[in-house]
Amino acid sequence: MYNRNEALSKLLKWRDHDLIKVVTGIRRCGKSVVLQMARDAILASGVARDRVAFIDFEGRAAVDLTTPEKVWAELDHQLTGEGKKYVFLDEVQRVEGFERLVDSIYADKQYDCYVTGSNAWMLSGELATYLSGRYVELHLTPFSFYEFADGMKRDRRDVWLDYCRYGSFPYVRRLLECGEQEGVGQYLEGIFNTVLVKDVASRVKMSDAGTIRRIAAYLFDNIGNLTNVKRICDVLSSVGGKVSYPSVATYVTQLCEAFLFYRCDRVDVRGLELLKAGAKYYAVDPGIRYHLNGNRAGDSGRVLENVVYLELMRRHRAVFVGTTRTGREVDFVTRDGDQIAYYQVAETVKDPETLVRELRSLEDIDDNYPKTLITADDTNPVMHNGIRQVCIYDFLSGRDALSTM
Repeated sequence: MYNRNEALSKLLKWRDHDLIKVVTGIRRCGKSVVLQMARDAILASGVARDRVAFIDFEGRAAVDLTTPEKVWAELDHQLTGEGKKYVFLDEVQRVEGFERLVDSIYADKQYDCYVTGSNAWMLSGELATYLSGRYVELHLTPFSFYEFADGMKRDRRDVWLDYCRYGSFPYVRRLLECGEQEGVGQYLEGIFNTVLVKDVASRVKMSDAGTIRRIAAYLFDNIGNLTNVKRICDVLSSVGGKVSYPSVATYVTQLCEAFLFYRCDRVDVRGLELLKAGAKYYAVDPGIRYHLNGNRAGDSGRVLENVVYLELMRRHRAVFVGTTRTGREVDFVTRDGDQIAYYQVAETVKDPETLVRELRSLEDIDDNYPKTLITADDTNPVMHNGIRQVCIYDFLSGRDALSTM
């Protein structure tokens, strides 16, 4: 079990607040570990064990806990102590009518409740209606580069290459530590297939999982490229797999709601108004992409951009693709309330012409918010007329900028 101390800190800051704490994220990213760490921290603070209940709905002991009534009976069995009680429900969406269960726990003020789920739709359906304004979400991804590299006694360049090739699911790191690299692909394929079958195909009641797989392959192959539903439809039609526009739109949405991809919308940097044409999609993990699509020429720069997006998403409340007044693209714009920042990503800027080109988009912005150029060039930070150039390793190792929930 690897510590996820940043996530734990974000979760426990809401302890005893009159809110349901919801931890979301793709399957096998470590949600259960964070929930167990939160339980252990509360027990370590002096709370008696008979005031703490933990139910893993994917475990053998919970196989018969299929309704709210049965779950309540189990909670009453575990929670016999007096005083504030703490309830931890892992993968609660497996309970039929889980929305009513969570709502009823919330309604009884003697309980402080923490739940996990592997689908965004858990918070976009009835649960959101029941708990409108009464929950906080902690979204978890597989390991950040800092978490992945923590404790490794190896050159950071070698760790980076492993991170980009094998990905950052917690169990993948364990396989690498045991020297079982050959098992990583099979493990990631299992996660991918489970997401397709349990979180996407079953959700849209579709038997043709092959079409969803082809759409996922397309999105994996086009990380960092502007795309839209019509373009995906055209690609499918060109290979004899014609699918209607509404169907493709639904499948793309469900792939995002299963947290396999994240949609990054475009904004005009003047006022951050959303633009209608196109968006970018980024993969939740570079390892799944590598093992499903293989390595392509020029991939390393796009994988770098994908990793930067994931890190910015962890740190900031909102991340967009930017367009300047002259139509140039800014790779990422982040916003936290009134705080805005701009980021450009390039694999290398050792060539002077490339450096000028990458800086131009940031120089096109005439405000005083921070502007950063991130590269894979292993150099010390340097300033270019107010634009800070940093190495990817230094950027990813910076913990002080992590935002709160």
